[in-house]
Amino acid sequence: MPDTALQRRILLVEDEESLVLTLTDRLESEGYVVDRAGDGNTALEKGSREHYDLILLDVALPGKNGFDVCRDLRQRGVDTPILMLTARGQVVDRVVGLKLGADDYLTKPFDMMELLARIEVLFRRSRTSVAQGTDSYAFGDVRVDFRRAVVTRGGTEVELSGLELRLLRYFVEHRGSLLSRDELLDKVWGYGATLATRTVDVHIAQLRQKIGAEYVVTVHGLGYKFVG
Repeated sequence: MPDTALQRRILLVEDEESLVLTLTDRLESEGYVVDRAGDGNTALEKGSREHYDLILLDVALPGKNGFDVCRDLRQRGVDTPILMLTARGQVVDRVVGLKLGADDYLTKPFDMMELLARIEVLFRRSRTSVAQGTDSYAFGDVRVDFRRAVVTRGGTEVELSGLELRLLRYFVEHRGSLLSRDELLDKVWGYGATLATRTVDVHIAQLRQKIGAEYVVTVHGLGYKFVG
């Protein structure tokens, strides 16, 4: 199982049940957590409301097609990587998908190894953009503008202290990594390990209340991991 699959959540949007079962089994065997949507309207609501690391989006869907779902997600500010799946092979369809905000495009029937490779490329691209630093970031219903120091949750502004904002930024820049209390004290507070590590616990508890406890996971005896 690849380390990069740890905590990765994928929304699989597909109405062909046999393909859903095949993809779900293979993705879960690779260590990914798979959620499913069988129509465009459900996909739009799940993709807007919940946090995913990747959306596998079929084009031909009941209710709302994949092109419309992709467009509407981007209009709502959702920047989750989107890999479109379709039986259409025309260049114009690929261009439309990419112009609407898709990150990649794979035509059915496809080789499973190629799909897994493209997923990994998108994850690497996502990690690189975070590591290089960014002025904005989104997870779940939380939107963060680091340049303007503005955080919203569910469209409502959340007041974070300067220290909480620095802590959140460090978490975002090291997403998925296990961070010890000593490292957080050194990198966020700048005091090395001279303060009690309980200081970290108190501030993380406050941050969790504001952004959602599910995004900062406690690894008992070791530290914390940000999975937003």
